[in-house]
Amino acid sequence: MGILAKMIDYGRMVKFHHSVFALPFALAGTAFASMEKGITVAQVVWIVLAMVGARNAAMGFNRIADEKLDALNPRTSHWALQRKILKRWEVAIFVIALSALFVFSAYMLNYLCFYLSPLALFIIFFYSYTKRFTWLSQIFLGLSLSLSPIGAWIAIRGDITMVPILLGCAVIFWVAGFDTIYACQDYEFDLKMNLYSVPKRFGLPAALKIALFFHLASLIFLISVLYFLRVNPYIYSAGIVIIGIIIFYEHSLIKPDDLSKVNIAFFNMNGIISLVYLGTCTTSVMLS
Repeated sequence: MGILAKMIDYGRMVKFHHSVFALPFALAGTAFASMEKGITVAQVVWIVLAMVGARNAAMGFNRIADEKLDALNPRTSHWALQRKILKRWEVAIFVIALSALFVFSAYMLNYLCFYLSPLALFIIFFYSYTKRFTWLSQIFLGLSLSLSPIGAWIAIRGDITMVPILLGCAVIFWVAGFDTIYACQDYEFDLKMNLYSVPKRFGLPAALKIALFFHLASLIFLISVLYFLRVNPYIYSAGIVIIGIIIFYEHSLIKPDDLSKVNIAFFNMNGIISLVYLGTCTTSVMLS
């Protein structure tokens, strides 16, 4: 029971359920890449393990990097490190172990993935420090998650083309959009601590408009993927329309003077978007 409780603590620390954001896009990239070279069960397993390793190592590293800031923020002061449920050295070991899982999984996929794995870790770890010096921190988070579909493509194909680049750009702006919404919760705290974010730089009303712009840009990149792939255009287009409707509904939930539904807009809506896109991609590939 002690081990199980500790595992639950780690899962809460890294918000394991937020894996629904990046993993479906990695699997979408996998589906697209498989159209020419096929795919094996082993490749899918190693891609998933690489995703689990990289994503949770990044979250653990973020908790260490922001330990003191999170202790001062009323929204995060109850987290595991702040309450001493988990110790700093325990989280450090967790980060090292998950990083090793990521690098080993990359090695099992192909040499290019293995050679690029240190660069990927650097990018996802570097994000944790960006809010200390640039309001583009939301874009940097998007860049970190964009490695998911790009990495999955490289894992299957061993190369890179316009498809993973466009899909990666779509993820950058999609993540930047919903993280800008999420960052609105910390507007006052960012002002007080002189941290950088889109809401702090432009104010809440403008930040929500920028978030919508980011999401519209993401839709454009998702649409452009269709030009380079021979997937079923009707199914793919229908999926994009559904995603567009969800995005506009998401933005209707948030007002500059009413952030009470931020978590619904942030997690529920974007979790649905990622799953809808995965279903759209796999179905359009199967019926192409």
